[in-house]
Amino acid sequence: MARKEHVSETPATQLLKAQDVAFTEHPYAYLEHGGAKHSAEVLGLDPFTVVKTLVMQDQDAKPLLVLMHGNRKVSTKSLARQIGAKSVEPCKPEVANRHSGYLVGGTSPFGTRKTMPVYIEESILALPKIVINGGRRGYLVGLDPQVCVRLLGAKSVHCALDE
Repeated sequence: MARKEHVSETPATQLLKAQDVAFTEHPYAYLEHGGAKHSAEVLGLDPFTVVKTLVMQDQDAKPLLVLMHGNRKVSTKSLARQIGAKSVEPCKPEVANRHSGYLVGGTSPFGTRKTMPVYIEESILALPKIVINGGRRGYLVGLDPQVCVRLLGAKSVHCALDE
């Protein structure tokens, strides 16, 4: 008899399980353009602890991931300066989908199609637990933010702006 796949199995959860990472699952009703604020609201979470995964690119169109609080924006000038790039900008959705292998709104930093450098807002690392996309729209996973450093080699940056 075939093993029944878990309903929320994604490249992200496969990677987390393979690395023996403890995580909690937080499915919710996805809302187009609702973003991290919507998911935080429907799950009863502080948007500061909901981490969004943003696919960006430098001046040479090299992709990178930025992990940011759900209720903050990225200062692209500050980020570019800290990572030694001339400029950084968000990728167009179709380009982001191609780099990550996920649909925008369901982008997880775990199990991406391409290996990209990952930058994490430093204050996220001070949190005891975060929720971050699990690789599908309407699906977050809760875990220790240090997992992002351990599994992804995420580098700490300070580039948050209030929304």
